[in-house]
Amino acid sequence: MSETSAPRACVVGWPIAHSRSPLIHNYWLRKLGLAGSYDRAAVPPGAFPAFAASIGKDGLVGANVTVPHKEDAFAACDKLTATAAELGAVNTLWREGRALCGDNTDVAGFLDNLDDEAPRWREQADAAIILGAGGAARAVIAGLLSRRIERLFIVNRTPDRAERLVERFGARASAHSWRDLPRLLESAGLLVNTTSLGMVGQKPLAIDLSPLPPQAAVADLVYVPLETPLLATARGRGLRAVSGLGMLLHQAAPGFERWFGARPTVTPELRALIEADILKSSER
Repeated sequence: MSETSAPRACVVGWPIAHSRSPLIHNYWLRKLGLAGSYDRAAVPPGAFPAFAASIGKDGLVGANVTVPHKEDAFAACDKLTATAAELGAVNTLWREGRALCGDNTDVAGFLDNLDDEAPRWREQADAAIILGAGGAARAVIAGLLSRRIERLFIVNRTPDRAERLVERFGARASAHSWRDLPRLLESAGLLVNTTSLGMVGQKPLAIDLSPLPPQAAVADLVYVPLETPLLATARGRGLRAVSGLGMLLHQAAPGFERWFGARPTVTPELRALIEADILKSSER
């Protein structure tokens, strides 16, 4: 395959300059010795349909989708995986013939990361707490329900958003306010932060984790900074702490395989590469 005909993919969002996806995918292309490229596509709100129409043309074999386009990507698809249909959001696009196809790999990415960083977590987690009620919370809830978690406590500052998720996901989920959190922590084997609290530039997520059982795991989807205040608190208590970076890495693998034809692996070398880039950017 010539350089001009090599497949290319990208991540699309607005803004998009911060995305580490090109580092991840181009690392895999080099390691696997595959022809191809992966870049960023800055697409403003309202322009997504035109971008979606370009997939399958001029060597563009597919795209990852991030904020604010995941629901627009869902609407643009002709075919959806069962996971994407359940979540109402798409983060991975490709074309089969003339049909634009969509998947949501956030569910698998979250679970693979949890399995890697907190092995046997499910044995201690009959009940789980999800902080937040946005799109990331949907993926986490779907993943936990697929592992047959008995009780899911959705905690959000806006109660009606949490209630809508309960309506969507059924009787094993319940909606709660932040004032309920100390009581809920006592029976939870897993706590997952899906909000932006604790991210660089956002307010810290300050929670007293002392009510959590000693065998519980704490996961944070935020990965900038690499060690959020929530994870630092969890480690200080001796709890298992699961960073958000692993989810970013694991969710990328299925799309890469679709576009470039080989299944990549998440390695310590790749993680170190992304960690170094995050630390470098934080020093600027």
